[in-house]
Amino acid sequence: MKRILITGGAGFLGSHLCAHYLKKGWEVIAIDNLKTGSLENIEHLYPHKRFHFINKDVTEYMVVPGKLDYVLHFASPASPVDYQHWPIPTLKVGALGTHKALGLAKDKKAVFVLASTSEVYGDPKISPQPETYWGNVNPIGPRGVYDEAKRFAEALTMAYHNYHGMEVRIARIFNTYGPHMRLKDGRAVPNFITQALSGKPITVYGDGSQTRSLTYISDVVEGIDRLMRSRLNEPINIGNPREMTLIEIARLVKRLTKSKSRIVFRRLPIDDPKVRCPNIARARADLGWEPKVSLEEGLRRTIPYFRKSL
Repeated sequence: MKRILITGGAGFLGSHLCAHYLKKGWEVIAIDNLKTGSLENIEHLYPHKRFHFINKDVTEYMVVPGKLDYVLHFASPASPVDYQHWPIPTLKVGALGTHKALGLAKDKKAVFVLASTSEVYGDPKISPQPETYWGNVNPIGPRGVYDEAKRFAEALTMAYHNYHGMEVRIARIFNTYGPHMRLKDGRAVPNFITQALSGKPITVYGDGSQTRSLTYISDVVEGIDRLMRSRLNEPINIGNPREMTLIEIARLVKRLTKSKSRIVFRRLPIDDPKVRCPNIARARADLGWEPKVSLEEGLRRTIPYFRKSL
């Protein structure tokens, strides 16, 4: 039986990964301090004897008895609302948390998987973004605490690979959506769905022409799993190459929810990226992976979760 540890295991992505590996018959250990994660995301997993939850801050020293085959480091605030509210914890989990998780993986001789992000590209000057692009990041801007935390985490991960010969995987995850997202997450999809279902104005920042590439959670989990089981130590994009404007996404959410909400426009936040689209040639060639779930189908699966949560 494989044994896997997932930091941020009660979060959006982490909870889906916990369920995925339990379904495979693995033993799963989830660690989360519940700063942005929720026990509601994993309460359906409690009956499994192979599931264990530890309420802990991963920036502190971690001791886990027994063997580990994989350590997945997914702990971090991930939305602008969260990391601007908790700037120092965001930096600490990217630096100290990554250091502690790498040390644990090294001690257990486990494969280490880092949840990085498309935010390492900042407000990109080329699109779509390949893994070879170094990015355009403002280190002291309002998004800098998250962007630089993830960039440092990548650097530290590669240092452990190059110096200690550790097996590492770096997933640069683009915008992901699906059940278990928080209603007040602050990102486009939960904002649009919550506002549409509540009959409130759907707020689009800027003129709505900025683009995002949205990937449904099941596709992201499959991509992470394939990356984890590969031998690729270099960063790899996990995202949807279909680029859509925010106004297109807002209109689609309005149609699917049958909402009568108005779409209104607000001032664009500082350093908000104008484009976001992955080049997934490496994922296609080396992992045989590409997203399968269309945005419309993914939203149809996601909206009922939000409707129930409201």
